[in-house]
Amino acid sequence: MRPNPVLRELGFSEKDRVMIIHADDIGMCHSSAAAMDGLMNAGIVSSMATMVVCPWFPAVAEYFRAHPAIDLGLHFTVTSEWETFRWGPLSTRDPDSGLLDGAGFFHQASEAVHRSGKAAAVKAELEAQMARAQTAGIDLTHVDSHMITVWHPKFLAAYLQIPARQGVPPLFMRMDEAGAREMGNDANHAAALARMSGEMEAQGMPLFDRFFVMPLENAEDRVAAAQRAMSDLAPGLTYFVLHPACDTPELRAIAPDWRSRVADYQVFTSDGLRKFVRQSGIQVVGWKILRDLMRRKARKDEGPARDPNPT
Repeated sequence: MRPNPVLRELGFSEKDRVMIIHADDIGMCHSSAAAMDGLMNAGIVSSMATMVVCPWFPAVAEYFRAHPAIDLGLHFTVTSEWETFRWGPLSTRDPDSGLLDGAGFFHQASEAVHRSGKAAAVKAELEAQMARAQTAGIDLTHVDSHMITVWHPKFLAAYLQIPARQGVPPLFMRMDEAGAREMGNDANHAAALARMSGEMEAQGMPLFDRFFVMPLENAEDRVAAAQRAMSDLAPGLTYFVLHPACDTPELRAIAPDWRSRVADYQVFTSDGLRKFVRQSGIQVVGWKILRDLMRRKARKDEGPARDPNPT
């Protein structure tokens, strides 16, 4: 693919390695909400996203109101994956929506939402989640998708269009059909993703060249894993995702992968990784610069305002 046009628009060269270091699942539980202050003070993480359907979202909103410069987005959530710690939709309790499992929570797996979730119901839920974040006083920098569930042909238009109408960029990738198939999508899904990718980039949406998630399966050698992934980055715009949380009895009870989440918090608040990133030559940015770029381009496309009462 041709070089990402966002690099030039942000003042970088096509050879630069530009990265957002992003903390996911903020507000899922107390342990993740409690991690916010340490992450922000460490200065390595450049953006976060919160889950408004989860119990500790009010604490996230309170922290944001006290620290409004934080780069905070919305983690659209239509699944509830844990066994004993569950949540459900804001917009409905109707089983016919296809959003609820037999216990009245979101489905645990993305595939169940894809099978039974009605497009209109998912759209209404995404709108409700965005409204909750904004009503709480959060100046959203972006949206993304928990477990990538709504990156599906049934839901993709709503996922992209709802935030874009309000000048908020959704996380999405630059991809052709071959690239989409390499991500594990079938032919129809790959074609839809590739088509939407091209359309969104043509409309001025900032898109990413690659997406990397710190693996949650192995908590060992977390520093080496992070450094290796960053060292191997190719030029372009990368979304680098971690799932940090403080070590608490709550987190240990919820998440079998709690060790990796705690390790993410420890590594991404460490002086060693901060020094490594500083010396790596990688340009770390946040979502705000991309949101502001998208809004400037939208205003330019609209042209000068017309006088509604010409003489």
